[in-house]
Amino acid sequence: MTIYAMKRLLFKAIVGVLTVTGLGLGIFLTPNQAQAFQDPPTPTGVVITVIYTEPMNVRGGPGTSYDILGQIQPGSVYPALGISPGREWIQIAYTGGAGGIGWVYSSYVTISGGELRVVEPPPTQTPLATSTFDPTLLAEFNIQPTQTRMPTFTPPPPLAIPQFTEPGPAHTPKFPSGIFAIILGILGTAGLFVSFILRKP
Repeated sequence: MTIYAMKRLLFKAIVGVLTVTGLGLGIFLTPNQAQAFQDPPTPTGVVITVIYTEPMNVRGGPGTSYDILGQIQPGSVYPALGISPGREWIQIAYTGGAGGIGWVYSSYVTISGGELRVVEPPPTQTPLATSTFDPTLLAEFNIQPTQTRMPTFTPPPPLAIPQFTEPGPAHTPKFPSGIFAIILGILGTAGLFVSFILRKP
């Protein structure tokens, strides 16, 4: 047997021993690891259990005005840290919240393990600044229409219908107009004749 063949045989023997040792350790460790994944550690002390049938919100404070930090599933168990003064919200240990805490609505959970201390709520978040308008400027654009009286109907005056009369018969003078001219001519001639006579010495 050559040295090369001996080395191959020794290598196979070492690999076999290591394989058997690894399988043996795996058999002993696997049940413990499976149990560790199946049975998570249960919190001790005062805990809450979610009894709501749907995922419930975890908020940053005791009220709906606070931000939603996340959700917890029905049946979940979390350590309880305190309760709001009105006993409507419970403070829990929640990794998604600021400082590792969050708040849940008390009607959706049950408390077990003891009494909770009253915890003052954190300050509410400052609302975003909203744009404001100058009331004087708005008054300039607030134009109210002036109320005017509706025009009244004035009836027109009654229509005057002119009355036309038939022209009467023309007035016929009793004497013809030529007679007056003749008479005036005679009188003028007579006057001239008289004045001529009177001028003679």
